[in-house]
Amino acid sequence: MPQGQPARDNGTTMSGAASLIRSLEAVGVDTVFGIPGGAILPAYDPMFDSQQIRHILVRHEQGAGHAAEGYALATGKPGVCMATSGPGATNLVTPIADAHMDSVPMVAVTGQVASAAIGTDAFQEADIRGISMPITKHNYLVTDPAEIPRTIAEAFHIATTGRPGPVLVDVAKDAMQAMTTFRWPVELDLPGYRPVTRPHAKQVREAARLMASAKRPVLYVGGGVLRARAWAELRRLAEVTGFPVVTTLTARGAFPDSHQQHLGMPGMHGGVAAVTALQKADLLIALGARFDDRVTGKLSSFAPNAAVIHADIDPAEISKNRVADVPIVGDCKEVIAELIPAIEAEFAAGTRADLTGWWRQLDQWRDNFPLGYTPAENGELMPQYVIERLGKLIGPDAIYVAGVGQHQMWASQFISYENPNTWLNSGGAGTMGYAVPAAMGAKAGRPEATVWAIDGDGCFQMTNQELATCAIEGIPIKVAVINNESLGMVRQWQTLFYEGRYSNTDLGSRRIPDFAKLAEAYGCVGLRCDTAEEVDATIEKAMAVDDRPVVVDFGVHRDAMVWPMVAAGTSNDEIQIARGMAPEWDRSDD
Repeated sequence: MPQGQPARDNGTTMSGAASLIRSLEAVGVDTVFGIPGGAILPAYDPMFDSQQIRHILVRHEQGAGHAAEGYALATGKPGVCMATSGPGATNLVTPIADAHMDSVPMVAVTGQVASAAIGTDAFQEADIRGISMPITKHNYLVTDPAEIPRTIAEAFHIATTGRPGPVLVDVAKDAMQAMTTFRWPVELDLPGYRPVTRPHAKQVREAARLMASAKRPVLYVGGGVLRARAWAELRRLAEVTGFPVVTTLTARGAFPDSHQQHLGMPGMHGGVAAVTALQKADLLIALGARFDDRVTGKLSSFAPNAAVIHADIDPAEISKNRVADVPIVGDCKEVIAELIPAIEAEFAAGTRADLTGWWRQLDQWRDNFPLGYTPAENGELMPQYVIERLGKLIGPDAIYVAGVGQHQMWASQFISYENPNTWLNSGGAGTMGYAVPAAMGAKAGRPEATVWAIDGDGCFQMTNQELATCAIEGIPIKVAVINNESLGMVRQWQTLFYEGRYSNTDLGSRRIPDFAKLAEAYGCVGLRCDTAEEVDATIEKAMAVDDRPVVVDFGVHRDAMVWPMVAAGTSNDEIQIARGMAPEWDRSDD
């Protein structure tokens, strides 16, 4: 731990608030995103003197939570956010739920009314522990100041081990005001919490046996591979086996897009080759994936002829949606590391299926159905072009952070991700307003990196107040607003499924607000781009600014749609490449 030596302070008398800050320092916290208020105020006084912790004063608690997520995903360290009781704490509920869905290590520290007032409907009282119980990995209410060091140590251990996730620590105000003797725990005693990281050898051998004989295998890679930091092992496994790889929305970057074995992203808006490979496979090797409905489509029709090897650190995920033929509980890094020699042994013993025909088929799908888009007939700027040029000009070393909706899907499709932890988005919860604060957190954690938030005009208006935080705190993120004047994905569904009845999806964002002027009002650089001819020069102008945030308002064609698409609740076999257009398969494709 950076400041380590918590034993140095053992036996020291201090306030509960000082004990809280000292405990945060002891677990290595260097950045906290938060807003002070009455119940948490005692903690802000000793934090004022901390030489280790940088506090970033956000403009809304939701921004604090998403910033903590972005920090965690970009750095690999747990993110920390802080809020006061009542509405301050409840404003953290959305980012906590988001972190829970996407397995993001995060600790939320909230103040609570004095312990004697709990349950009396006191001013700014809310049972945040009860409220957050379904969306946290664990949570605490601390009323005894002596329990603060142990609670913080446990919270960070739980948040970062096993399947990562958010932990909430709610501390009563009087516990922070009282004096206590600081005692850092020598060891943690968490009966019942012992995540299994090493896989069972018998299961690994059985998985290797199935893999060696499979004729149409697919490595189905989920976000758990990134959380386990297992990208090097994944690449080795793929190259040893020669198996095709698909990476889900939360796993983009776990395997290089440029690698010949990568088929792309599966799912509702995945590529034809990736979606169809899963459907036609005879073996799925699911690594840190959870068979999400956006990947499987109609579950009963998903990969009907495939056996399933399912490796996950969370045993609750295995066979939850699709029954696993070979379940493997363990950390993906260790599972893959043990699979490699096991499959090599199978190959050495002469068991290895010929994948030539499978690859011929996959390459045919890949060649026949590449990602693409049709330019607007009136010559309007296409959002896909904007995002494609962003990826080309900025390159794969930048961090890209998306909001939720059409722009999120286009950013996952038209930017090439070569490196892990360079694509951040709200995958499971689908939280509008995620991009700007998450980008802020990523840039705070990795100031040397170029960080672009790719946001929609709807998402951007939910959390753009954090531009003020970025400007004042010296966090120069860049924001591309894909402005189609509407709630784009909802409008797309209204076009396709509601006969073009656009009920309450027109935002009028070309007129109100003026995003470039709004950016300037927040102390940022504001730019606007409405034509394809201006795109490259505008991006280069944004890249030339490094002392403050930049917002670029890209006015794009409002009726552009995300394709391919598998309509919700339908089979992946019904994938469409454009409206009313399904892939035309060769007879050999069956």
